[in-house]
Amino acid sequence: MSSSAIPIFIPGLVLTGDIFAAQMAGLAHPAAPLVADTLGRDSITAMAEAALALADGPLVPIGISMGGYIAVEMARLAPRRLAGIALLNTAHRADPPDRRNQREATIRMAESDRFRGVTRHLMKSFLSPAALADEGLVARVIAMAEEVGRENFVLQQRAILGRRDQTDTLRGLGVPALVLGGGLDPLTPPQASRDIAGLVADSELVILEEIGHLSTIEAPDEVTRILNRFLARLGA
Repeated sequence: MSSSAIPIFIPGLVLTGDIFAAQMAGLAHPAAPLVADTLGRDSITAMAEAALALADGPLVPIGISMGGYIAVEMARLAPRRLAGIALLNTAHRADPPDRRNQREATIRMAESDRFRGVTRHLMKSFLSPAALADEGLVARVIAMAEEVGRENFVLQQRAILGRRDQTDTLRGLGVPALVLGGGLDPLTPPQASRDIAGLVADSELVILEEIGHLSTIEAPDEVTRILNRFLARLGA
């Protein structure tokens, strides 16, 4: 990876930069990483444009869940800006009808001022059974969601509902991609990661079998190690 290539961590739905706390602390990189701002915008494209504007020169987007949608949109908008891309617990296609209905239902719950209920409703989808039993992890997710807030949650859900199919973007990707999934992730199951990796000419696929949707906090050391290995490969 060029010494000027900057890693940009991109949080997912109702998540803040804390989702990458371990990776930010343990990342071995030649340039200080940044965290994208996913608040205040109702489209994935607008979030991607804001992330691209964080720095000049080459970037390495590292996105989890919705952050992965933003990372791939960055590749679509500015393919020559990327030195590599890491897509964690994410998917590349638009939501099927049943998932769209679920998102619209959570928007209605949030708009009725039942945001805490939405967060707890999502928790079983976010965390593996073992992680759900960890009160500290659950508290971190709830704290992130509360920091994001009800209005931004609605904006993010609407952005996700409006996202494009990125099959062509991934097929045309000209940089290495790390694709990481969780074996116990019900939101973006392992097949979603396999599908992405199958589209990218130069991809590394990693499935963490006992991990759920929020891999960076469920397996912080392992994800950090995998990211460091990927970034070292870009540098080589």
